[in-house]
Amino acid sequence: YPWDRSSLKSLPVDLQQFEKLDAYALKVDVRSSVEELVKALLKRAHSDLEKVRAIWTWICHHIEYDVVGYHNKSQLASRPLDVLQAGKGICEGYAGLFEHMCSLAGIQCMKLFGYSKGNGYKMGQTFTGDSDHAWNAVYLDGRWHLLDSTWGSGSVDDSFTKFTFRYNEFYFLTHPALFINNHFPDNSNWQLLKPALTLKDFENNLLHNSNFYTLGLLAAHPQTAVIHTVNGKASVSVDCRPATLFTFKLRGTAQQGLLTLKRQGMQLDIYPQKTGSHKLQIFAKPSRASGDVYQCVLEYLVECRSVDAALRLPRELLQPVGPSWLSERQGFLRPSHPGPVVHTNDGRCSLTFTLGRDVLVLASLQGEGGSLPEELGMQHVMAVRRGAQLELKVQLPRAGSFVLKLYAKKKSEPGNYDYVFNYLLSCLNAEVRWPAFPLSYSKWGQDYEVLEPLAGVLPAARKVRFRLRMQGVAKVLVQAEGSYPLTHNRGYWEGSCSTAGCKEVFVMVHENANHSFYSHVLKYQVESQ
Repeated sequence: YPWDRSSLKSLPVDLQQFEKLDAYALKVDVRSSVEELVKALLKRAHSDLEKVRAIWTWICHHIEYDVVGYHNKSQLASRPLDVLQAGKGICEGYAGLFEHMCSLAGIQCMKLFGYSKGNGYKMGQTFTGDSDHAWNAVYLDGRWHLLDSTWGSGSVDDSFTKFTFRYNEFYFLTHPALFINNHFPDNSNWQLLKPALTLKDFENNLLHNSNFYTLGLLAAHPQTAVIHTVNGKASVSVDCRPATLFTFKLRGTAQQGLLTLKRQGMQLDIYPQKTGSHKLQIFAKPSRASGDVYQCVLEYLVECRSVDAALRLPRELLQPVGPSWLSERQGFLRPSHPGPVVHTNDGRCSLTFTLGRDVLVLASLQGEGGSLPEELGMQHVMAVRRGAQLELKVQLPRAGSFVLKLYAKKKSEPGNYDYVFNYLLSCLNAEVRWPAFPLSYSKWGQDYEVLEPLAGVLPAARKVRFRLRMQGVAKVLVQAEGSYPLTHNRGYWEGSCSTAGCKEVFVMVHENANHSFYSHVLKYQVESQ
């Protein structure tokens, strides 16, 4: 029966109703016989569901995976009493003990065998020969349900030398449509699915580990484990419940791709920089989770036949890229460019946002490999605030790939600006050479605007016209070799100055008619003669 996304279980289960029973089962310490253990557990378990739960909880917390017996079968406990008294077994021992305890409790239970995508599984591999795993089916409420107490108890390391108890609720009465993702029974009837999945489909299908479902993720595309690049690019998307954060690793780094957050999921475009087979891992966490603990939710094998040499992703680019619900939460609303990449042919672009009430913004341009010094990078972006509207004017110093980083802070709070998000800016026009904007000082207001001159470097020995939009100031002065006051005309300050005989030109403001001093707000360089 299909998964309706409402529950990960095949039976409606309220886990809170099990809290007292689980706590009781954890404390039961009987190893003399399986019969005595079951008798002790059933003192607090009355319904069939409670009996199965008590047996499940006890096994998952008291039987460990026998890593020694796995390598040396002569030392392996396999009979239920031996597994109980040794306190360890491999999957067949877990499933055998579970089946025996259920039969003593009057519950119909089957031990099932089949292929699994567990430790040692390689993406895209085929399954041949004998089955490699064992689990159980129990009969409750008129139908069969699946569970795996081996995987419910914990995990072993890649070399099968160390077991760690790590309880996993996911494998208790797992919905068959989810269980089939990593359990393929020898008898297809025990998939409990119609139509049943073929072995070929099982081999090809993408492996979702239990974190995928427990984090509220719903679906991934493509659904095959191996994906092929087309013209150097491969794409993956995930659908999920709102407010989930994602990151990824391709060949161990998060640099060869563009990950964008969607309101209910994410989109990832991968651009491998080498041909061949590459492991792609995708990680997720709830946005409210404290700390930086992302959990691996998906793994793909990316087969790359050709590299897209035109796309350069600078090391400075941080994931995720582009605006999203996350930047919206921090006050950046209605972006003019909702995607992660801004293409410009002439090396200039303008990006606009509506800002939340109390938000101050800083923006900085970064070149590949630190090729643009920090102060100069800030001068290639000019921020103009008009009420709630923010416009960022960007002029690129040359062709290539750049990162535009945006930072924000609350006006009402002291402290530094925090990083919010970034864009990738791309320009292929080799003739582009835009100068930086003038350097602005701390007294330059967010709602001030330069209309001319926009270039931060002025021609030598020339008369240069100035036009600035500045509200709420008493006087404006341009300081070159001499002083040139600007005149106020309908909200704009206008005038001109000569750059003869000077290396720098400053714009200064008299904020208050009662003050006797001017504050520096802008600085221009003058070309050497």
